[in-house]
Amino acid sequence: MKHSLHPGAWWLWALGLGTAASRTTDPLLLLLIAAVAGYVVAARRTDAPWARAYGVFLRLGLLVLGVRMLFFALLGSAIPGTHVLVTLPQVPLPHWAMGIRLGGPVTAEGLLFAAYEALRLAVLLACVGAANALANPARLLRSLPGALYEAGVAVVVALTFAPNLVADVQRLRAARRLRGRSERGVRALLSVGVPVLEGALERSVALAAAMDARGFGRQAGVPRRVRLATAALTLAGLLGCCVAAYGLLGADGATWALPLLGVAALAAGGGLVLGGRRATRTRYRPDRWDARAWLVAGSGVVVAAGMVWAGSGYGDALNPPPVPLAAPALPLVPAALVLLGLLPAFVAPAPAKRSSATATAAEEARK
Repeated sequence: MKHSLHPGAWWLWALGLGTAASRTTDPLLLLLIAAVAGYVVAARRTDAPWARAYGVFLRLGLLVLGVRMLFFALLGSAIPGTHVLVTLPQVPLPHWAMGIRLGGPVTAEGLLFAAYEALRLAVLLACVGAANALANPARLLRSLPGALYEAGVAVVVALTFAPNLVADVQRLRAARRLRGRSERGVRALLSVGVPVLEGALERSVALAAAMDARGFGRQAGVPRRVRLATAALTLAGLLGCCVAAYGLLGADGATWALPLLGVAALAAGGGLVLGGRRATRTRYRPDRWDARAWLVAGSGVVVAAGMVWAGSGYGDALNPPPVPLAAPALPLVPAALVLLGLLPAFVAPAPAKRSSATATAAEEARK
């Protein structure tokens, strides 16, 4: 606990970078956001199992990029273009499928537009992967309000599925190599898949037993009117936050979305406070939100707010049009705002390094 940061601060920082990525399609800015997230992960990642998931999210982003480009080549887009790169054989479609084509000319303008959109989604995945690699999911669950504890368990179990799956696959592949088994392809996938699924089932049973032993799901008796008020405030607040977030993505949504976001946040907060009365659990050694957590979370918020502000003055630079073809430029002010996201690499506590004896004992325990 001495050398750790509040997990909520890491998630706020990553969500701030993700918000900044959602506001632009400039490939240079998107790559800069990905580089900032990668540098912070490399500087402050621990050797925990969930910290290994960052590379998986990066590969998933590359897969999304490749699939998006393939779909554009096969289905085309509405972006006009004059620079034809290749012409694929076109499949004739019936009249009711007007507006859809299979094959045909692949233009450089349309391919560039597809790459911009896919790169933005890939960078969003990288930001989520950075949060998964830096934040301890168990500590994040412990920090949730009492009203969200049940839902938080489901979210944490879902978030830890991918890191645990990666750790199991790496462990089994290492064991196979030590035993001299070098099969590849479908045969190797089948021999690794069954133990991985078996391990996932065993973890689920162990988790259910631990939750039952700790009295999970027990609730204090509260009046019916308090339960109804809690449900109404929480539901209205969360729906209002969703509508406000959707409005903030638009160019002219800040005029009404920001006040709605404030009112919705107050309603959701009131619902969470009332809902916390039902929880009968206590916290052992709760995480402290110290000055370093404020700096880490604040850097992400500043990056997100700065990119929203820059959208009014750097519209064409943040979202370069694919027509006509031109090399993308790096706007200096938004780039400087993105670089503020590097602050956690210097203010967050350095990860505690395990000694060789402890690492060896941990490896033996896992075997």
